[in-house]
Amino acid sequence: MKKTLVLGATPNPERYAYMATIRLKQHGHEVIPVGIRHGEIDGLPILEGKPEVEGVDTVTLYIGPARQPEYYDYIFSLQPKRIVFNPGTENPELVRLAQARGIETVEGCTLVMLSIGAY
Repeated sequence: MKKTLVLGATPNPERYAYMATIRLKQHGHEVIPVGIRHGEIDGLPILEGKPEVEGVDTVTLYIGPARQPEYYDYIFSLQPKRIVFNPGTENPELVRLAQARGIETVEGCTLVMLSIGAY
């Protein structure tokens, strides 16, 4: 199972970050939701700010490219093995920076990847 940090988590059940957090948990992955709004998702507290988390395999992004630069250092501090760029989060600059650090980058949808067994 892959410890996954959901960046852009929200307590709004209509948002994809919310749905992805639930599906990741249902598939047995350890999930750390991180967002800017206080709340919880399926019993998991949404952590605010840039919390220290160890052992992250995957960061799955749910924040747009315009807001991502303030998180670059944070993402790299987590030392993930891969970053998933969900639809609307694609960012060539972050892809280049991540790949230069040996981090796998995937442009895809976490929900689809889980549903087809490709996560």
